[in-house]
Amino acid sequence: MNRSSPDPDAALAALRYRNAARDLEHIVRHIASRYIAQQVPLTWRLLHAIEAEALADLGFASRHDALMLGLFQRPTALPYPETDDPVDFGASNALPAVFAFAVAAYEEAQREAARLAAATQPASRSKRRARAWGG
Repeated sequence: MNRSSPDPDAALAALRYRNAARDLEHIVRHIASRYIAQQVPLTWRLLHAIEAEALADLGFASRHDALMLGLFQRPTALPYPETDDPVDFGASNALPAVFAFAVAAYEEAQREAARLAAATQPASRSKRRARAWGG
């Protein structure tokens, strides 16, 4: 049996992609945390604004080449509403990277707010679900 060694170029590309994705996630979470702290609801318009700010981040652009940056751009064939309605992806789990990172940040904040509310409220009031973003 002749086993070929893994392609070093593919391994390097995968590593570069993972690093860029982690970098972008950090940027998106930082941006989202500003809105979460102000209890701003996650709307479609805000989601688009977070995406635009994250992808325009000069630090991100300087750390990764144009080809890598293009991998995180939302395809124009995937239109999403640009309204003030709350974000709802339903059961879909196929989200553009920035959208997924922002939604995850809001969901984590919601879980943390609910956990803190349950810990500080008497048992009879802990059934009310707190929303991190005021929704």
